[in-house]
Amino acid sequence: RLVQRVMDKREIDPTLTGFAGSLTYYGLFTFVALAALSQLGIQTTSFIAVIGAAGLAIGLALQGSLANFAAGFMLIFFRPFRVGDLIEGAGVAGVVEKIQIFTTQLKTPDNKTIIIPNAKLTDDNIINWSATGTRRVDMVFGIGYEDDIDKAKAIIGEVIAADNRILKNPAPQIAVSELADSSVNFVVRPWVNTD
Repeated sequence: RLVQRVMDKREIDPTLTGFAGSLTYYGLFTFVALAALSQLGIQTTSFIAVIGAAGLAIGLALQGSLANFAAGFMLIFFRPFRVGDLIEGAGVAGVVEKIQIFTTQLKTPDNKTIIIPNAKLTDDNIINWSATGTRRVDMVFGIGYEDDIDKAKAIIGEVIAADNRILKNPAPQIAVSELADSSVNFVVRPWVNTD
């Protein structure tokens, strides 16, 4: 109950809270039972050896599943992303639909469902595109070498200023980024709301 109360206060997923509570209960139950048998004079060494061997065998048999479970526990506990966030991880990108104990389910922009084992997801970098309220949009525009750089910069600034989706603060950046083979390239970086 104490474990469940602490996890409830931290707003941990109810599935994980119930599982952790049950795991704690059975662990304590086993410990108390062995302690009681020991107090009655019964040798518990063989019981402990059997429990340890069984735990090792089960752990080896379920090695991949346990890795996914541990990763799922970490995802639910630390919350690097939530349901509805647009993320990129394990080589795929999509909107998070479900975070489960063993897998995470994403929906891709072309309406595919991707189910990723949690261990694979946590072994890679996770990019959460929805984590903050604002995002910077990076664009590159090229003009010819014979064109007027100041005029091009002014026109880009006017277009940005006229678009009400672009935030005034922080101010958008407009700068010459490179002199390419056939064009002078501007980098344009306005800030917008994430949605």
